[in-house]
Amino acid sequence: MRIFDPHIHMSSRTTDDYQAMHDAGVRALVEPSFWLGQPRTSPASFLDYFDSLLGWEPFRAAQYGIAHHCTLALNPKEANDPRCTPVLDALPRYLVKDNVVAVGEIGYDSMTPAEDTALASQLQLAADHGLPALVHTPHRDKLAGLRRTLDVVRESDLAPERVLLDHLNETTVEEAADSGAWLGFSVYPDTKMDEDRMVAVLKDHGLDRVLVNSAADWGKSDPLKTRKVGDAMLAAGFSPDDVDQVLWRNPVAFYGLSGRLRLDPPSPETSHEGNSILRGGE
Repeated sequence: MRIFDPHIHMSSRTTDDYQAMHDAGVRALVEPSFWLGQPRTSPASFLDYFDSLLGWEPFRAAQYGIAHHCTLALNPKEANDPRCTPVLDALPRYLVKDNVVAVGEIGYDSMTPAEDTALASQLQLAADHGLPALVHTPHRDKLAGLRRTLDVVRESDLAPERVLLDHLNETTVEEAADSGAWLGFSVYPDTKMDEDRMVAVLKDHGLDRVLVNSAADWGKSDPLKTRKVGDAMLAAGFSPDDVDQVLWRNPVAFYGLSGRLRLDPPSPETSHEGNSILRGGE
């Protein structure tokens, strides 16, 4: 089983996770920029973070035979903090980098006017740079948040076919599918989808334009949830080809819209800017 995790925050994970993911079949991933839990206090902290997603994390992933890409953005939660919003002015010089395959995560957290502005401006950045967009639908008031998101997408220059609506569930999947956008589902303990619910959605709505991710981060999460969905699909009667479509071909098709997807990990280097993954040296 080959797996492409289209949404996972490896900056929050250990090298043991990379090894376990490779053992489970993960060969490619996308790491969206996101809120780190501790509020940032200036745009400079975003830029250091973006640099790590473009340098250190691809280096770590390559040690374990995994191709690493990223999406960059001002995330919805921090769009409400005026100390952070100037990062929007710096984004264009980062969005031209080879490993950036979308603008994201963008979207809504609390559905504020500041989030409206950040979402609209970053959809425009995606359109201007020929990139797709990864959109975070809110964890609260999900259906209202989806509808507000779709209104902003329709008003933008970015076609819905270049938008991935993430963190969907049973209440939002139908309207999301009707929009023409791609459909993202996070399989995450306690707070999002689980394997059985994901299989039920696939049975009801089909496999087209569906991406399944672990969204693993610094919270209670599991970077092997994509593999567990694949196993649950097989147990429910889906074919290996069905699993390959959902866990590999669909994310390749969506992020391939960037023209920058490289599925063969680079040959692992011994160090990145003088540092290896081994504490104490080479």
